[in-house]
Order: sequence, then structure tokens, then C-alpha cells
Amino acid sequence: MPKKEKSKLRIIPLGGLNEIGKNITVLEYADDIIVVDCGLAFPDDDMLGIDLVIPDITYLEENADRIRGILLTHGHEDHIGAIPYILRSINPAIYGTKFTLGILRNKLSEHSLPYSPDLRCVNAGDTVKLGEFSVEFIHVNHSIADACCLAITTPQGVVVHSGDFKLDLTPIDGEMMNITRLGEIGKKGVMLFMCESTNAERPGFTPSEKTVGKSLEYIFNTNTDRRIIIATFSSNVHRVQQIINVAHRHKRKVAITGRSMLNIVSAAVELGYMNVPEGVLIDVSEIRRYRPEEITVVTTGSQGEPMSALYRMAFSDHSQITLGRGDLVVLSSSPIPGNEKLVNRIINELIKNGVSVLHDRAVEVHVSGHACAEELKLMNALLKPKYFMPIHGEYRHLYANRDIALEMGIPSENIFISDIGKVFEIDKKGARFAETVPSGKVLVDGYGVGDVGNIVLRDRKHLSQDGLIVVVASVDTESGLLLSGPDVVSRGFVYVREAEELMEEIRQIAADVICRCLDRKSCDRMELKNALRDDLTKFLYAKTKRKPMVLPIIMNV
Repeated sequence: MPKKEKSKLRIIPLGGLNEIGKNITVLEYADDIIVVDCGLAFPDDDMLGIDLVIPDITYLEENADRIRGILLTHGHEDHIGAIPYILRSINPAIYGTKFTLGILRNKLSEHSLPYSPDLRCVNAGDTVKLGEFSVEFIHVNHSIADACCLAITTPQGVVVHSGDFKLDLTPIDGEMMNITRLGEIGKKGVMLFMCESTNAERPGFTPSEKTVGKSLEYIFNTNTDRRIIIATFSSNVHRVQQIINVAHRHKRKVAITGRSMLNIVSAAVELGYMNVPEGVLIDVSEIRRYRPEEITVVTTGSQGEPMSALYRMAFSDHSQITLGRGDLVVLSSSPIPGNEKLVNRIINELIKNGVSVLHDRAVEVHVSGHACAEELKLMNALLKPKYFMPIHGEYRHLYANRDIALEMGIPSENIFISDIGKVFEIDKKGARFAETVPSGKVLVDGYGVGDVGNIVLRDRKHLSQDGLIVVVASVDTESGLLLSGPDVVSRGFVYVREAEELMEEIRQIAADVICRCLDRKSCDRMELKNALRDDLTKFLYAKTKRKPMVLPIIMNV
């Protein structure tokens, strides 16, 4: 690499921009690369059959020998969820706090990897040296324990990566965000601040997690004769801790259901991030031994996820809990963008079954884990960065964060809204965008990673909208004879028994096309298939205004 190239700090977001989730950022200087976070996203509505979306790490695979480490800001899926998949092709050291790595270990135990992951535990306040980079972990508040932002010292100056954060003056764990250290770093000088944008459009401050505790107390006080079922994010151990504390004060037993909830709560208790009073937790199988007013259930499914514990309860499919009149369900969350329909479906089903439902619009049972506008201003005021790059959000969130930075006095020419794959360079001459590197979405479907692409999705969409017509025939191309068929099979197009006349017409047109091609002698199988596809598509559209997928199967005997 030429010496002039070595003097450049290169920052390459491979996810998390112009989208929600899939957060991953690459920092590169000379022969050293570090990676901040490696998350997943959930599929869009048009990604039929897809389970998860992970970042394209082609660039990292091509430069695997230069990666000095992956640094995790916290343990949410959109920041660590892709690690089990990317470890199939690269195996750098992974640095994270105790709780973050505890969650990650649980995830990795469900995957079969070709080697043992190199997980290295750090504490807030620790600094790790990775080649030309020196990275300090700084405690922040978020809706999960042990969250950090990163101060990354490089030969070109200090880069601060915010991770996800909020300013909570009364946090559940008693430890406020370390704004003292952030102020010290700001005084020394910050070259670039990469700041999360999730709540940049919201004015004011994000309320403290403790406000949820007051709402929970009110709910328990006014529903002393009901069984209370509370659905929340499994990763929010502070919220679960508050639920357990309130239930204990009201002399209730707490049952936990949902695989991810059980995994994370057991990890939190084991690692000392939750304190559960003796005798409060019971197994979900023991619920029937107690009266309804003596029970609180903490469950997954606050986003309406199909097959989650709450979903199965709502649709009477849970093996041990049946909901009905006298039960109160509290949705202690707000819908992630795109999940509104799923959440509304569960609420409607619960109400149909006579269950009372409380959610955030009715009573304050959820607060965000992300900074609103005034907290973003505070971070800018503390750090006083030369350059500013909004991260983590759709374009409107990034643009709102840009406006906040402008308001804080950062010149517009020093604010850079990037996109995934775009290389941002900083050197002695200034900052600019350079080339792009391979990036995008890799789709996970079952055990398959990346084997479903745009063409397969297009076919799935086609099949889902218009169905399939299969035409099967045996021919002898040498003698020009149609030996058997054509037989026509319909799937998802029309109900055959009620459309016999149409099916006969399809058969007749297919037979005519086959005979016409065979008469020409020079017609090969590919031409025959294309002719069948074209003629049948035109006929079916003229007849039904539908375009089913036409699949000819021609056997040459």
C-alpha cells in the first residue's frame, strides 16, 4: 500500500444506514481494520419466506488477515445478531462487556461453527489496543444492561461511536451515563462523532426507565383481583427487574415464558445483573397451583411475533397458559416500525377472548432506550466534534440528526450523511467520500445463508400473487410425435374442479404449440418450452387478466 494511502483513516458503514437494524461499521487505517457491532435486521414484507437479513461482509472476507477485532457496544439483536453467521467465514477476536458476551454465548451455542469463537470480556472504562487503534469502552444508559459507547483513538484523531444510548438520570442499575469522561474526551478534541439517530425526530428528553416502575405500581394496585401478563423485550433486564420487584411487593409469584426471555433472564441472574428475591420465580408449569391474583407472567411477544409465547397464548395455542376473562395483558413496549399490524392482530384477538389489554398509548408502560433531540445536543456539546456522521436509522432519522448538529454549530460541510458501502476518508487535508466497497443484504432462510437472492424472491412473489401452471408432455423430436399429454397441473391459480373448461383450453393450446414446433423438425426443447410459456401466458392474461408462472416440463423419449 502506498505511504500516502497509509495516512488515511477510512470509515465504511456496511449496515445501519437508511435502514433500521443490521448495524455494522468498519474502521481502517494502514494494515489494521476494526469492526464496530455486527447486527441483523428483520425481513421486509416483500422478502417472502426470509427469516433474517444480515450484512454483506465480502469486504471483510477479502481482508480477513487485517481484522484486529470486532467491538460490541451492547447485546441487542441489531448489534450482535449476525455474528453467528459471519463467524462461518471469519474468526476475529470479539470484545464486549460481560452481559453482552453472556447473551452472545447463548446465541453461539445454538449454531455449529467450524472453530471456537475468541470472546474477550472488557469492562466499561477499559481500553484495548488493536494495531493502530486504541479503543476505550465508556458506560452509557440504554434499554439493555452493560451498554457502551466507544472512543477510538487513531493516528488521525479520536472517533467517538455512540452505539445506542440515552441519558437516564435515575437508571435502574444506579449508574448514570459517564458524561464526565465524555466531557474529558471532548476537551482533548474529537475528530469525528458517529451518532445514533433513532429518536432524532423526537423533541425533548427520553423519560427515565423508572417512570415505567410507577406505571407498573399503579397497574398492580388497581388490578388486585386479576392475573397480570406482561409482554416486553427479553433483553430489557431492567424492565423485567422492575416487574419482579413490583410483583414481590404485591405478594405475587412470577412465571417467565418464552425461550429468549428464559435465556436472557437466566444469564442476567447468573452474571449478577438481576436480583431475584427468594421464592418469587416459579416454573410456568406451577401456575395452576395458585389463584389468578397471585400470579404475574412475564413473556415474549410484545412485537406480535408469530410463534412467540404471547402469540400462542392469544390464539389458545400455549401448552400451559390459557387467557380469558379476568386476565390483564400489559404490552410494555412500542411497536418497531413495520410490526404495527402484528401487534394490532394480537390485541384484537386478546380482546375477542375477553382479555383486558393495556399498552403504551393508554398508560406509560414503556420508554424508549434511545436519545431524543435534547440528549443528542448534549452529546454534541460534550464532544465538540470537528466532523459529524449520523448513523443508525432511515434517511429521515439521519437528516433530523444532521439538523441537530447544524443547530449545535457544526458547519454543514463537516456533516456527512453516508450510505452503506460508501468509504469516508479523513486525512490531514480534510474529510471526503471516496469509492464504494461491496455491501448490501444477505438473506437467511432456514439453514441457507445467501442462497436466496433477488431472482428467487421475484419467483416467490410471482407464485404468491398469481400461482403456477405446470404443463407436462412427452415428445419424440426425431419423429416429430407428441407421445403423451400435455397434462396441466394448477397450483394457486384456479380451483381445477370449477374451471374444467379453462383447463381444457389450456391443454388444447399447449398441444397446438407442441405440434407446431415438432412439425418444424429443427425445434429444440428450449425453443419448445419458450413457445409454450409465451403462448400460454398471453392466452391466460387475455382470458383471466392474471399472469401465473408457466412451468413447461418436456421429456424427450
